[in-house]
Amino acid sequence: METVGSMEGVGTGRGARRTGRHPLPASRVPAPDGAAPTRGRPRSEAVELAIVEGVVRLLEEGVPLAELSIERIARTAGVGKATIYRRWSGKEELFVDVVASIEEPDPDLPGTSLRDDLVRLLEHMRRRGLNLRTSALLHNVFAQMKTLPKLWDAYHSVVVEPRRRLLYDVLRRGVADGELPAGIDVELSGDLFTGPMLLRTMMRSDAPLADDLSERIVDTVLAGLKAQS
Repeated sequence: METVGSMEGVGTGRGARRTGRHPLPASRVPAPDGAAPTRGRPRSEAVELAIVEGVVRLLEEGVPLAELSIERIARTAGVGKATIYRRWSGKEELFVDVVASIEEPDPDLPGTSLRDDLVRLLEHMRRRGLNLRTSALLHNVFAQMKTLPKLWDAYHSVVVEPRRRLLYDVLRRGVADGELPAGIDVELSGDLFTGPMLLRTMMRSDAPLADDLSERIVDTVLAGLKAQS
């Protein structure tokens, strides 16, 4: 039987309280009763939560990502190394789930209009920027990730690319619905929307992130794109 040490607070611990979401990405939450498992043996949600919480605990204690070994994580979580490897192929995959667990959850799009969906996407970026400025843990983790190419690439593949595809889907729907001119460069248009927010949240720590920033960026870029028609 797998043991997880003290389970007090798992599911409502540091990671869960920080974002108000389940500490694990939805892709790693066990399937509902009766659903076929995605691969391997059925997962124990409590064990996975304990492992993620163990990594967060070590990071909060100041242990650098590069020094987090599977053995140390297993000892902190109260599980065996084999228990971790049954769920994650290695540290990079585990760390991506940990970082995703301490971020804001992905936004639900209203789907009422192109503008509304774009504002919701940019507002998610703005809130994430505020978290980076106020959360020492999140800021520290992202700073360290950039020195670990495999982890940075894995994060982009699992977290960043799906968000980028979502933005492109919104823009393509805007073209199909006649809210944007036909023939626009979707990738370039996406950069025009996200670029100003990324600049202010990631590169200019002194830049204000006003409550209406998302709306102002969206309205400005939309006006320019629509002028092409």
